[in-house]
Parts: sequence; C-alpha cells; structure tokens
Amino acid sequence: METQRGVHLTNWEGSIPNRPNVVARPRDVQEIVTILRDRGSFPAPVRAVGSTHSTTHCGVADGGTIVRMGGLNRILEIGKDYVRAEAGALYIDVAQELRRHGLQFYVNIELGNLSMGAAACTGTKDASMPGEFGQVASYCTAMKLVTPAGELVEITERDAERMRAARSSYGLFGILHEVTFRVRPLLAMATRHRSYRTEDFLRELPELVARGDSMMLYLFPFLDRVAVEFRRYDATREPESSLLWRFRNWVWKSAAPGFGYLCTRFIPSPGLRYGIIDHFYRLQLFVLDLLMTDRNTAATDQIIRYPERSDWTRYTFSIWAFPEQQYPEVLRGYYRFCRDYYREHGYRCNLLNVGYRIAQDTSCLLSYTWDSDVLTVDPVTTPGPGWDEFLKAYNAWCSERGGSPLFNQTKWTTPAQARAAFGARLDQLEVLRRQYDPDDRLLNEFFAGILGQPVIAQSEA
Repeated sequence: METQRGVHLTNWEGSIPNRPNVVARPRDVQEIVTILRDRGSFPAPVRAVGSTHSTTHCGVADGGTIVRMGGLNRILEIGKDYVRAEAGALYIDVAQELRRHGLQFYVNIELGNLSMGAAACTGTKDASMPGEFGQVASYCTAMKLVTPAGELVEITERDAERMRAARSSYGLFGILHEVTFRVRPLLAMATRHRSYRTEDFLRELPELVARGDSMMLYLFPFLDRVAVEFRRYDATREPESSLLWRFRNWVWKSAAPGFGYLCTRFIPSPGLRYGIIDHFYRLQLFVLDLLMTDRNTAATDQIIRYPERSDWTRYTFSIWAFPEQQYPEVLRGYYRFCRDYYREHGYRCNLLNVGYRIAQDTSCLLSYTWDSDVLTVDPVTTPGPGWDEFLKAYNAWCSERGGSPLFNQTKWTTPAQARAAFGARLDQLEVLRRQYDPDDRLLNEFFAGILGQPVIAQSEA
C-alpha cells in the first residue's frame, strides 16, 4: 500500500482544500482493513474518495486520512441484468464494457469519472427516462464494505430499509470496496432539442411532462430563454454512435467553459464580457434547435471522461431540486434572483445554467425526490472570485422556497438548510451510522454539522 504524509489536496476543480495527515492508496480489501484498524498510523477522520469531483466538503479529512480508491478498479462480473465491480472503477469504463455486452446502466449521467463506490452511496442526478429513476444509487442492489472496526459487511436489497440508508450514507457506514448494480439491455435513444421563451416554456410545461419524455433543461436567466433536451428510447432501432453526442460533450466539457474562462480572464469590462458571452449562448440556442436531433443514439454516449487533473477549461456547479408543481414560480424567481444579484453585486455565472426533471424516488433515504417529481436549478460557472458568495445567497433563496440540496453537489449547505429539506430522515441516517461507527471514525466536520453532532464547526477557508 502506498502512503503519503503532509500532502495538501483539493477537489477536482480546485475550490475545496483538503489537508489530511495521511493519504493511503490501498490495492485490495485487506489493506482497507489495515487502514481502519490501525488508528495510530491512519488517524480520523477517514474519508474514502474516488476522482474527487464533489463540489462540497463531504470528502475533506483535515488532520485525518484520505483513502484513494483508484487501485480497486476491476469489473468483476457482468450478468444478464447486473454488473459487479470494485468501488474504484470509473462509471464510464464500466458503461463501455457493458455496451460490449449489449447492456447499459439505467442512469447514464454526464460525469464519467464518477467512481462506482460513489455511485452507490452519494447523490447524483440525470433527467429520468420514462418510467425510470434519475439517481444512480437507486439501482444499486448490493454493496460490500469494511466497517470502521475493520469488519467485512455486505448490505443487499434483502434488508430494504438498511439498503435505502446505505444508498445515502456518503461513506459514513464504512469504506465500500465492491458494488452491484442492476442494468438493462442496450436501447437506441432518440433525442431532440427545442428552445423557448421562458413564459412559453412554463405555459407548455404540463403538456411537455404529459408526453413522458426525459427532459434536461438549459437555462439562460439573462436571455429569458429555456432550451429543452428531450430523450426517449426507441426499441425499433439499433443504437449507433452519434456525432451529436461528440459535439455536445465537447462543448460541455471544453468549448463552453474554455470560452467562459477566457472572457472572464481577459475582458475586464463586465458589460462587454457578458455581452459577448450572451451572444455566444444565442448561437448555442440556434445550434441546438437546428442540429441537435437524432433518432438512434446510444445513451452511454452521453457519458464524458474528464481529464484526471483539471485544467483551464474546468468548471463547477451547484444544485437544488424543487417540487414540480412549484417550478414555474421557482424558475421565474430564480431568473429575477440572478439579475438582481448581478445588479447589486456585479457577479453572475459565465456559463449557462442547467436543470433536470427527475422522478419521485424513495429508494435512497436522503432522496431529494422523496415526496414528488422534481425539477432542478443548477448554476454552472468557471471557478473564480464571487462564486462562493453567490452560492451562499443562492442557497438561502432556494431553502426558503422548499428546495432540497445534495450533500456532495450543493456547496455551503448549512445544517439548518439540510434539516429543513430532510428533517427526520437525517435522524434515521444517524441512528444507523452510529451502529456502524460509534466512535465517529469516518465522521468529518462537514457531516458532523449536517447530522447535528458536537464537533467543532468547519472553517470556510
């Protein structure tokens, strides 16, 4: 096992400092057992991480131990309706292997660097396909983990309540080393795009929902526009690789964030800078309507492999989810919030915002769609001054309107905001967490605050 001491880390896009005493890279399960049992060499808090794309402090282990899981990355077994893999395997690698077997995940999220362990026990999102969920963990059927006492435990759907909590455990029950996911046959996926003026979209939203298509939204607060990516499966066709997804992924991964960064870095005048950015996105709206249509793509082609280390084209984001019935009021209000904030503080995101329609889902204890179908509001930007202050104001605005955050994707969520969103479900998670970790070996300051434990409050450094 490789270990390092005194290493200063950050998350992938560089905004979350992480100062563990030890960084360990286990190669097998027994080395994870050693890490958790040897409390002298591997101090608490102990946090396991994958590719560190979380945008919150959920994976921070200041003074403790970071366990990097990339060494456990094997695909162990593929059956007719399941895949079993080690926790450090990347989602995109497993998806590509499934495709060679004529299979696919139910949820094909954009972030291909998601590790399978994180996929099983943290918050994720994608627009729900007809009749399906939009959270990756909802399709996890079994997970094997090493508890803080160094014991090997398996949690399966045979214990439905424990599995529901484990899917929202964020590594607080133990370090996952193997997971199993339900998968489905590979299907062709038809997709099309259409842009709307905001009020036209909101007026048609009930009808659009009734059609049953998956819907991802591109939100433009300063253009007063919404573009919708509609998706549905087409069993009459064979899926093929499509230039559509290659182009869309290139824009999302590199072109748009690179353009936003260059404008912010080299155009000091806000009026000129954002005028150019708005013209860029007007062009994007035109391209979406004109070109982004295909009847037989493969859902796995949506998945993007990001570089192991971020570069100048990196971006960051946040997310709050709102009940579908409230979304017209929320979206109008959010557009006003963005414009008012820019007028008062001189800050706005330099990339488009996005949103997803995600089906009601009680498969995960901390599901943000527990009570209803939801739509989300997700600001996106390149990292820089003003973002954190914007997020804190945005969080307060969203929480006041009944929004629900994700603990790995909604930065600066306060304990009060978490309690307002999840209430007694946080207490249910805490009861089980203490069964697995009575000495708080895996509990960092971030989750101590969220769960109401008496640990010194985390610095906002």
